[in-house]
Amino acid sequence: MISKKQLKELRAYRQGKHCKEEGLFVVEGVKMADEALASGWPIRTVCATEEWMAEHDGLNGDIQRWTVSESELAQLSLLRSPNEVWMLVERQYRPAIGQWTAVDVTLVLDHIQDPGNLGTLIRTADWFGIRHLVCSPDTADCFNPKVVQATMGSLFRTQIEYTDIAQWAARCKTPVYGAVLGGTPIGESALQRPCALVIGNESRGISDDVAQQLTHRVTIPSTGGSAESLNAAVAGSVLMAAIALNGL
Repeated sequence: MISKKQLKELRAYRQGKHCKEEGLFVVEGVKMADEALASGWPIRTVCATEEWMAEHDGLNGDIQRWTVSESELAQLSLLRSPNEVWMLVERQYRPAIGQWTAVDVTLVLDHIQDPGNLGTLIRTADWFGIRHLVCSPDTADCFNPKVVQATMGSLFRTQIEYTDIAQWAARCKTPVYGAVLGGTPIGESALQRPCALVIGNESRGISDDVAQQLTHRVTIPSTGGSAESLNAAVAGSVLMAAIALNGL
């Protein structure tokens, strides 16, 4: 059982700053916990119901673990409906692409601010077998709880690096495609692999210094609708699909 003092100490990790300072992030729910366990990423702490603990009695002995009630779990959780287990996992930053070369397809994210969009892009990249992501420093933190939940486990199967993407793109040895308005319609563009695909900020698009490094500007053409533009996650998903299908 967990003491009130221990519960209070763990509640501090609800604050993103506290997690970041200690190099940790929060994982919640049965599916996400299973993904974390399968990934091999180091797990610091597990708080879970008696039923979950009974089903996972083979946990690594180095993991700090506490059996908690549903009400205690709710005090830790950031979810509206806490789901059996809450974890602290160590952050893993892995260089995505060696130095300056895109590996097959690299997804490059320029100032993506919305955690839901970032999580969706990571999940979609995983769906299409894109394992490498390069993010600008002002892109949302991939370990933000909302991002983690939105990835539905894909976070553990991708390699994410935060760096100066204008410099990265300038030295990239493969085509660098950028999603822009007024570019070549994707149906008319021969999307080559390997390549890098740049998705820009939700409202401002690709920043000027990154845009200067694009080798190809591509557009998803409208087919008669009246929307001004596509959501960044939707645009990225359509373009990832186009690149993936072009390689079949």
